[in-house]
Amino acid sequence: MDLEKIKRDVRQVTLELLEAAKLDPKDAVVIGGSSSEIIGKKLGSATNIEVARAVMGTIIPILKERDIFPVVQCCEHINRALVVEREYAKLHRLDPVNVIPVETAGGGFATAAYELLDDPVVVEHVGVQAGIDIGDVFIGMHIKGVGVVVRSEIKEIGEAHLSMIRTRPKLIGGVRAKHF
Repeated sequence: MDLEKIKRDVRQVTLELLEAAKLDPKDAVVIGGSSSEIIGKKLGSATNIEVARAVMGTIIPILKERDIFPVVQCCEHINRALVVEREYAKLHRLDPVNVIPVETAGGGFATAAYELLDDPVVVEHVGVQAGIDIGDVFIGMHIKGVGVVVRSEIKEIGEAHLSMIRTRPKLIGGVRAKHF
């Protein structure tokens, strides 16, 4: 496992997503992933907090420097709840729930995010503008509007499949309508 390569690849795909998504300040990116998959193991079978910290420690500063909120999906054991900054929860009137993610219930990514965010809380639902999915953990339930796939030359982070998504406004009005 080459943590430096993982960090380089995560940095590159994060920047590619931000370029494609053209987010505004205070928008958000949902991040879901499996540290087990990154190291070549079955989803949820070998959580690696070192890998999770490397991934989150790369993505979170990139987003923060652009005033974009990181939203980190927990594992299914806590219903794919999300770790967010308290500021984001307040801004969107999201009610925090009473849980702290740990490696065995929340997963590595959420545990690392809870450690790295300034004032983390966990919420149940969001609707964000873009996302990064490392290991096919199905972040789509947290995307609002119409999702558009974002492709990268990087297809895997470690051994985990990578997919990314951005949103666009709905096209309405039929053939006579003009769209931007």
